[in-house]
Amino acid sequence: MARALLCSHLLPSISSSLPLKSSLLLQWPSISKTSHSLLLISRRFSAAKISMSLRAGIVGLPNVGKSTLFNAVVENGKAQAANFPFCTIEPNVGIVAVPDPRLNVLSELSKSQRAVPASIEFVDIAGLVVRCFEDNDIIHVNGKVDPKSDIDVINLELVFSDLDQVEKRMDKLKKGKAKDPQSKMKEEAEKSALEKIQQALMDGKPARSVSLTDFEKDAVRHLCLLTMKPVIYVANVAESDLAEPGKNSHVEDVMNLASELQSGLITISAQETKAWTIRSGMTAPQAAGVIHSDFERGFIRAETVAYDDFVAAGSFAAAREKGLLRSEGKDYVVQEGDIMLFRFNV
Repeated sequence: MARALLCSHLLPSISSSLPLKSSLLLQWPSISKTSHSLLLISRRFSAAKISMSLRAGIVGLPNVGKSTLFNAVVENGKAQAANFPFCTIEPNVGIVAVPDPRLNVLSELSKSQRAVPASIEFVDIAGLVVRCFEDNDIIHVNGKVDPKSDIDVINLELVFSDLDQVEKRMDKLKKGKAKDPQSKMKEEAEKSALEKIQQALMDGKPARSVSLTDFEKDAVRHLCLLTMKPVIYVANVAESDLAEPGKNSHVEDVMNLASELQSGLITISAQETKAWTIRSGMTAPQAAGVIHSDFERGFIRAETVAYDDFVAAGSFAAAREKGLLRSEGKDYVVQEGDIMLFRFNV
């Protein structure tokens, strides 16, 4: 029996959830210094509830405003921030809803009982933080401000951590316990991926820089390697830098570093309109699988319409009557603003 699920692929504005003017480079006037922290972004699946959220860990060298960043991002953040290294002993955790006005529009059109935004869990990790500000009153663990060097130190620590885990896993795989053909294939894929990743790590490169097949990526996903996760660099600037941010050389150094963006998915029903998180470049079946594995396994096609056309039409049925729908297959890459009706059979 064929079934359908209506959903929308949207890109929620993470920056709109912050109380300050934000972009990839966060800037806020409450701190009279410049620092930057590294946010490791991961995806988390709950076995009890089929959902998907982002989890970001803030890491860096001590005393650069990591806890201050946490408090700025998380509403009512209570992380202690002080002028001495290792102020944070226990990790601070906060959850931030990602507002998207389109979620409310779709909820109203579908007459959902509630709207559930996507969320990001921020973890202020004890220990690592980096710094790029000049302030003689604020201690720097290395005695000087050099954000690029700080980033190198952090990345090297993460590389060493992953390398240790990879080598332990490779030693375990040498025993070759897999018996059935499918398990052996997965084991070989994992070995192949680990060999590539190990070489990159030994060269000081992150695991995410390695070109892996989809099968290899799935084979090593359980390791949750730190350097496999996308990274965003955040700079904490002085009030004087807000008027002319381009004059801060430390900020300019950080801005030259790239980060990987995430995309959003919204499901629509009479019960609720809910935002999910998907990775940019996902195909229609992969996006459907984020919601439920059955949707991906039994994927047939996705009836698709642009967000603006859908809102103008007022409903999926009206959009169909106006000829605004198009049928997309398994190879279709979900685009920003797509409204999709997944057809699947399980």
